[in-house]
Amino acid sequence: MKKIALLGSTGSVGTSTLEVVAMHPELFQVVAMAAGSNVKLLAEQVKSFRPELVSVSSEELGKELKALLGSDVRPDIVCGEAGLVEVAAHSSADFVMTAIVGSIGVTPTLAAIKAGKTIGLANKETLVSAGQIVMKAAREHNVTIIPVDSEHSAIFQSLNGERHEDVSKIILTASGGSFRNKTRAELQEVTVADALKHPNWSMGAKITIDSATMMNKGFEVIEAHWLFDLPYEQIECVLHSESIIHSMVEYRDRAVIAQLGTPDMKVPIQYALSYPKRVALRTETLDLTKLGCLHFAKMDYERYPLLQLAFDCGRVGGTLPAVLNAANEIAVAQFLRGEIKFLAIEYIVEKVCDAHIPVENPRLEDIFAADAWARQQAMKVLL
Repeated sequence: MKKIALLGSTGSVGTSTLEVVAMHPELFQVVAMAAGSNVKLLAEQVKSFRPELVSVSSEELGKELKALLGSDVRPDIVCGEAGLVEVAAHSSADFVMTAIVGSIGVTPTLAAIKAGKTIGLANKETLVSAGQIVMKAAREHNVTIIPVDSEHSAIFQSLNGERHEDVSKIILTASGGSFRNKTRAELQEVTVADALKHPNWSMGAKITIDSATMMNKGFEVIEAHWLFDLPYEQIECVLHSESIIHSMVEYRDRAVIAQLGTPDMKVPIQYALSYPKRVALRTETLDLTKLGCLHFAKMDYERYPLLQLAFDCGRVGGTLPAVLNAANEIAVAQFLRGEIKFLAIEYIVEKVCDAHIPVENPRLEDIFAADAWARQQAMKVLL
């Protein structure tokens, strides 16, 4: 029985994780969970999975959750960042699924590592903002980090049993997002509703917008650099509209190993939970004969300038990737609120990154300071 602490239980990855757990009650048990403000859904989850510990974002929401649960279900309820840390380091858990969105994931992920937990990493911003610190901590505490993003899970699986020195490059596939068939000119007046219609995946709002700008792929590039200990010159992106090949590894003998599957996040989630074993999953079987063919195209970095910016920021390193992430979080939130147009996301992120003077070899406090500075700067950018 693997005992799980789940950070971000009400988000898309969190709810899919709970679906997998419900399919295999003999294998997995949720002993702690954390969510933000969706207290009604969280209350339903707590009633179903009976965790020992639950965290919400504020004391007020904690009181609301307690009232919704009634007298029958009485987990310990904590709140705020301290609550996230408490869930991540919960003594009963041996596996922590980090599925919260944003750089808020850094501190609880580090707490889980220091507590010796195996990490299922679905929070890409953690490695984007603090990859050097997080991976160093994982090595020092002999902790395994299993990637949950479909692309990084594919790379992880394609590397199994192979020597690191034999890798020529890794190839991250990208669907192109909601606007993959639109020109730059056509992007001027797209709406939030348009942007949230991803052609292949069902995801949360923030990651869906990041997919449309290709910032999500940029974050995955930086994350892959840290996860697989490869220079940016050995990381490539290719457009693949069907999202069937989730990513590939090319070796120096020119053999290419790819992981294929239907676009269902439960597949990489369950792989992370059951690793190194594989167990049956009730989901659609991949039938290549129905697809007939798969399509690929070279990445257009002029069409997707934020992807190029992510490569550039990753190569500079230091605090710059944290600034990239923080500025993007603010800009995407503004777009989702209808305050700015879609292309303004790129403008804001580029302006903030250009204004930043990176700190090399940052400490955690340097990263948090850069994150806070970037958020303030992003709010001040004049459009």
